[in-house]
Amino acid sequence: MLSQFKTPLLLLSSLALCACSAVTQLSSTQSDATITIKEGKHSGNPRSETLKTTSFGNYEFKVEQPQGKVLYGVLPLKFNGGYLAADILFFAPAAFFNLREVYPYYEFDTEKGVVRYKNKPQDSWLEYAPLAAESERAKAYFNAKP
Repeated sequence: MLSQFKTPLLLLSSLALCACSAVTQLSSTQSDATITIKEGKHSGNPRSETLKTTSFGNYEFKVEQPQGKVLYGVLPLKFNGGYLAADILFFAPAAFFNLREVYPYYEFDTEKGVVRYKNKPQDSWLEYAPLAAESERAKAYFNAKP
């Protein structure tokens, strides 16, 4: 009797674990820049980073070149309707944690002051210039860090 529940429980458990984080590729058009992301573990360029999904939070970033040019902002995040459907069907409180996630690809350009992002390698880049308020919030966050 218990064995009939093993497969659905295993599937549900793996779905819940997958919904907790997303992997993204980070790079900069300036090869000497360092990329720092709130809750990120590294600052290399280019690199892969695993970041948690979120419903209400943001990922502030700081991209800095050795000659002093700095770009601050907030990563554009994508809404994940599949997670919302799963949350409604299986565990509604999870919607407080996993409705938005990072895009798989980001490219920062400190010279133009933009961040580009896309879903698939073959997609065209979407470009976003951080708002002044977002830049100030990110700057305050990174300047307050020890």
